[in-house]
Amino acid sequence: MIRSGVDVAGDAFQCVILARLPFRVPTEPILQARTEIIEESGGNAFMDYIVPLAVIKFRQGFGRLIRRRTDRGVVMVLDSRILTKQYGKKFLDSLPDVRILTGPGAELLRELEVFCRAGEGLAHEPGH
Repeated sequence: MIRSGVDVAGDAFQCVILARLPFRVPTEPILQARTEIIEESGGNAFMDYIVPLAVIKFRQGFGRLIRRRTDRGVVMVLDSRILTKQYGKKFLDSLPDVRILTGPGAELLRELEVFCRAGEGLAHEPGH
């Protein structure tokens, strides 16, 4: 299967929403074969192979948004495993130096509004 991506430069593209962390389907025959080899040799297929593959895909999703130094945008990760699972740190550590926000949805929406207004030259203090 050939997958193509979207390449939208500039301000037309400012948000990427990742509903789930990009883990491959565990029943894929090639993935199964590789994980079996890793496990048979005493490795941890999940941490040594599956997570690194997912981290690469995660970074690619982030890279769709931020391609140049002048680009700005928001990547929303809706999968709580990025914060609740031990391997979630590997995803976060793979990102460039960015501001990471967590918290209640209403608070994050306020921050998103401030971010969007700042891009329009209409920055304001929350609550004003």
